[in-house]
Amino acid sequence: MGRLKDSVIDQEERARRAASLGDLARAGIGVFCWCNRCGHNAEAATAMLSQQLGPAFPVPEIGTKMRCSSCGSKDIATRPAWPSRGQIARHD
Repeated sequence: MGRLKDSVIDQEERARRAASLGDLARAGIGVFCWCNRCGHNAEAATAMLSQQLGPAFPVPEIGTKMRCSSCGSKDIATRPAWPSRGQIARHD
């Protein structure tokens, strides 16, 4: 039974794909960028990135094409800029 479960999980993993710039553009969501060296972060416009990289470009790969405007590092992480409820002030 373990092998069956493993094969199902493998099939599900292969069926998943990273969000693309086109997916974010249709949803009206930007790209959140984070510098792993200095912590500088910003939200990049999806339309601009889509014009430069193409709508099929996967969002996690965008960081490989960026450079931090604060420290110049090329160690950038990217993800969809999902809407948030704001900053958490307390954990009770």
